[in-house]
Amino acid sequence: MDIVDNGPEPNAFDIETATTQNAAYRTVAWTGKYLQVTLMSIPPGESIGLEVHPETDQFLRLDAGRGRCVMGPARDDLTFTQDVQDGWSIQVPAGVWHDVINTGDEPMRLYAVYAPVHHAAGIVQATAAEAEADEAAGRDEPPAWSVQPEGAAPDGHA
Repeated sequence: MDIVDNGPEPNAFDIETATTQNAAYRTVAWTGKYLQVTLMSIPPGESIGLEVHPETDQFLRLDAGRGRCVMGPARDDLTFTQDVQDGWSIQVPAGVWHDVINTGDEPMRLYAVYAPVHHAAGIVQATAAEAEADEAAGRDEPPAWSVQPEGAAPDGHA
């Protein structure tokens, strides 16, 4: 299934099919003024990466595979742990350190909804390393039409 981010225009697509067919680490599926939808594929033994978004709430839903979600107030204080699998959702409040680790033997497929927008519109990153490189080079910035909090602290990565 081909996904084209036409945000901030109206859009509709089969998110479950798109998520289960997505083989890229991150594919931005739609970017609005206030929120964004991304698809992710995490190989066995890997994770989305321990991170914190000071001004961004996140909703994640697994559509394939299984994993372990960890969250907490600091990168070395992850007091919340929950095993998750196909059909589970994860709600990450702004300012909470979090990671989802693939504990299965197949790719973990999930989608994430960010509010506010967090990534460049339509960007596709095949691997976590490519995503990190794009972020470091400034190629993964929210589009100008999105509304961003003023004076927001930068994201943290472990």
